[in-house]
Amino acid sequence: MTIDELITKYIRGAERVVQEIGQLPADVHLKEEEVKTVFDWAKRYLEDAKYYQKEGKLETSLTSVAYCEGLLDALRLLGAVEFSW
Repeated sequence: MTIDELITKYIRGAERVVQEIGQLPADVHLKEEEVKTVFDWAKRYLEDAKYYQKEGKLETSLTSVAYCEGLLDALRLLGAVEFSW
């Protein structure tokens, strides 16, 4: 698998999770504004990954989608969202 194919795989997985989550639940025992901020950052890293992939900056794209996945995993581990990879 090439780095470009790997990036595409990670981007598709992250896009699916972001769309699946959609809106954050209101009953999270964390500060809602902080959870929203982390989710927004994850979406921004996802957009960065897609941008850098198109620009041919594959290492930066891979790093960006990895950050996105890390933030989404953090939200899941904190119980703010539910999804599976």
